Amino acid sequence: MGFEWLAIAMFVGFFFILISGYPVAPAFAGTAIIFGLMGLAVGAFDINLLLLLPNVWFQTMSNFTLLAIPFFVFLGVVLEKSGLAEELLETIGIVLGPLRGGMALAVIIVGTLLAATTGVVAATVIMMGLLSLPVMLRYGYDKRLAAGVIVASGTLAQLIPPSLVLVVLSDQLGVSVGDLFLGALIPGLMLSASYAIYVLVLAFLYPNVAPALPLEARRVQGKALIKQVIKAVLPPCLLILAVLGSIFFGIATPTEAGAVGAVGACFLAASKGRWTQNLIKDAAHDTAVVTSVVLMILFCSSFFSIVFNGLGGKELITQFLLNIPGGYISFMIVSNLVIFILGVFLEFIEICFIALPLLVPAAQALGIDMVWFGVVIAINLQTAFISPPVGFSLFYLQSVAPKEIPTTDIHKSALPFMLLQGLILIVVIIFPQTVRWLIDISYN
Repeated sequence: MGFEWLAIAMFVGFFFILISGYPVAPAFAGTAIIFGLMGLAVGAFDINLLLLLPNVWFQTMSNFTLLAIPFFVFLGVVLEKSGLAEELLETIGIVLGPLRGGMALAVIIVGTLLAATTGVVAATVIMMGLLSLPVMLRYGYDKRLAAGVIVASGTLAQLIPPSLVLVVLSDQLGVSVGDLFLGALIPGLMLSASYAIYVLVLAFLYPNVAPALPLEARRVQGKALIKQVIKAVLPPCLLILAVLGSIFFGIATPTEAGAVGAVGACFLAASKGRWTQNLIKDAAHDTAVVTSVVLMILFCSSFFSIVFNGLGGKELITQFLLNIPGGYISFMIVSNLVIFILGVFLEFIEICFIALPLLVPAAQALGIDMVWFGVVIAINLQTAFISPPVGFSLFYLQSVAPKEIPTTDIHKSALPFMLLQGLILIVVIIFPQTVRWLIDISYN
């Protein structure tokens, strides 16, 4: 076996450092330094491999696809901080208020629209938690249903284009981000539809769980409502068409479409008289923070990968995955379990840079469609993101939830939606055309 045990010890040590709460980027770099020195001491690592780092980092900084990240983050922050997303939720809530479960449906629809506009989970969950959760509780909604709808719908931004998850996955999988956007659209809408069907069925069977809003809660009626719908709903929908339509029809790359979306969000804010210096400052700051975190993790993970591969770790894990009894089926089971378990504890960016470099060589050797594999991973990550006890979306909602909703209820609220996500994941695995259909049409 040689010194491959060092690579195994390196990965295990890194994982324990992470779950101890240490920041990811320095954990990557620190582990690489320690085990690189150990490898040098026993003659298991060639220090000349580190000469590859400048080239790797330069390629990262010149990667046009990754430029989409700051554009989409900026777009989302502008919509959230300008109040445009708030108006969207309030208006759709009023329109659907007369239906049983109407407010929950409004949350699902707005979650889908915001996912298709911004790709940012935290802001969506927190915003909908602040605005819609008190309203649903005030008018008699079941606590767990109200919390579960917000958690699940807000997390749709993990999958529905222009998801930041898909942008990072495209870089790690070596596939077109446009193909990933196309492939993820139908599964994302299937998830959204499954949530809506679940709410409608539950409201029909148990009317007290999700009652219709009383007339006094639906403040706007008639022509005034139509006018409000046009002002609050139409502009974000046009922005979505401009961003996603330009990508899907080949008019613009995802990065160019992200730039269009960022400028479009600024125009929408300005049209409402909300384009202020503080808005610019806050949006730029939040965008810089997210982008810097992504790039720092990417740089440090490159260092980690070079040392890990130099110790024989990549080859060892690839051979292990290829030699699992059961071949393709066993690989899919193992890879999905690994992604899900990591997803419970870590952010998607960290998982992409930790797990994918280990899974991708085996997936390619097995002849797996990498676009389909990327969408499967994205769905899995979304499920992990709402999984108790440490799913990130649960904590986002917990930070703004009223005191009458205990933490246990928030965690339990996610369980039925996890089952729905698991069902959609199985459907996508069994029927790859749910991913490939739009892609195949676009090439014909």
